[in-house]
Amino acid sequence: MQVQDSRIVLTGAAGGMGQILARTLHSKGATLALVDANADALASMVKELDGAFAAPGDLSSAGECKVLAAQCRELLGGVDMLINLAGINSFAAYEDEAADKIELMMHVNLLAPMWLARALLPEMQKQNSGHIVNVGSIFGSIGFAYFATYSATKFGLRGFSEALRRELADTGIKVSYIAPRAVKTPMNSDAVMRMGEATKMNMDKPEVVVAKIIAAIEADKKDTYFGFPESLFVRINALLPRLVDGSLAAQNRIARAFAKGEK
Repeated sequence: MQVQDSRIVLTGAAGGMGQILARTLHSKGATLALVDANADALASMVKELDGAFAAPGDLSSAGECKVLAAQCRELLGGVDMLINLAGINSFAAYEDEAADKIELMMHVNLLAPMWLARALLPEMQKQNSGHIVNVGSIFGSIGFAYFATYSATKFGLRGFSEALRRELADTGIKVSYIAPRAVKTPMNSDAVMRMGEATKMNMDKPEVVVAKIIAAIEADKKDTYFGFPESLFVRINALLPRLVDGSLAAQNRIARAFAKGEK
């Protein structure tokens, strides 16, 4: 679907990559409803992006997502595209992961995209057009140690995208799943960045990832994975996961010290 003249709901719009994506979509002629919990940041963005709308709110509950979807429909006069970018990360040994953090990540990373798609889908069905874009991660195809909850949410988002796409195959509504590898954004803690240096983890600049996301959207890509060799490892992991176990073992031993706060 072309971005120009599209009415787009973008979640996570005030984040490091979200702001770059919002500016790029705006420059390409999209009308935006920007969703984020950071109301102050959204207010600054709509001053900068003429014609954009702020829709501040909490994505962690089904009720709030329903309210936000209705608000965005009203602000835009209808919705052509939903881009689910918002997400929360956690780098920790699973035995140290707090129960409330697990629940929050499941809500924001997986359930919010599902709730928003559910709320906006009937209107897309009436107009027989639309595009639901779920931004996942390579971690949604390869389960990485010390990112167990994050990986679980992205595995779920990938499965939801695949199932919904098949469900809507005979309609004019498209569903895309876009999976970058690690991105250099403030979402990554200092421990993640230090671990990344120690393990030589590949990390992309957000501007590069945003350009690839938009290219994938405009090309109507169903599934897109960014980064080599990570995109190759996705295929290998699907066929020979135990082989990937071995290849990641040394990296995981290094990562544990950072995840446990020992480095």
